[in-house]
Amino acid sequence: MTTMTTDVAANRNKHILSEHGHSDSVSNAVYGFWIYIMSDCVLFACVFATFAVMSHNYAGGPTGKDLFDLPYVFGETMLLLCSSVTYGFSVLAMNANSRKMVLTWLAITFLLGLGFIIMEVNEFHHLILAGHGPDRSGFLSAFFTLVGTHGTHVSFGLIWMLVMMYQVARKGLSVPVRSRLIRLSMFWHFLDIVWIGVFTVVYLMGVM
Repeated sequence: MTTMTTDVAANRNKHILSEHGHSDSVSNAVYGFWIYIMSDCVLFACVFATFAVMSHNYAGGPTGKDLFDLPYVFGETMLLLCSSVTYGFSVLAMNANSRKMVLTWLAITFLLGLGFIIMEVNEFHHLILAGHGPDRSGFLSAFFTLVGTHGTHVSFGLIWMLVMMYQVARKGLSVPVRSRLIRLSMFWHFLDIVWIGVFTVVYLMGVM
């Protein structure tokens, strides 16, 4: 009887230590990812500052008022903002331990993000075809750098999302998978916040 009680207690302690170890690992991973997000803030701050300096260096070329199609860019914006909402639903589904709904909401988020990237690439394509590429003026060089840097981040986020969909499908909602989903959530919402800044500073102020 004593041996059985000891074994039960040992197993319980082992389970507690295992959970504690997972908790520490997840906390460290999230903390490390916050450091990465802060470094990305510095990157975007530098690119925003560059755009602010170069935003009126038109070199006799077109201005933002001549180039930007606000309804089109607003459509892009709505796709990305809606993708942030759908990712939030995937986190709620994760908390409810619903693998199927996590995959469903991640797929919807991916499609919305992909739509955003397609629209952005289409915008760049038309500008370059019209002779308004990044080599045309300092303003356009800064514009392509800022918007392109954000678009590159979104593209990497979409690749990460595909990887997470695969992991959720194969491994389920294990502790490491949940941790990665939370970090992707942080990254995705961060990109939405940055885009609001891009939309305001580049497009809205650019057509005034």
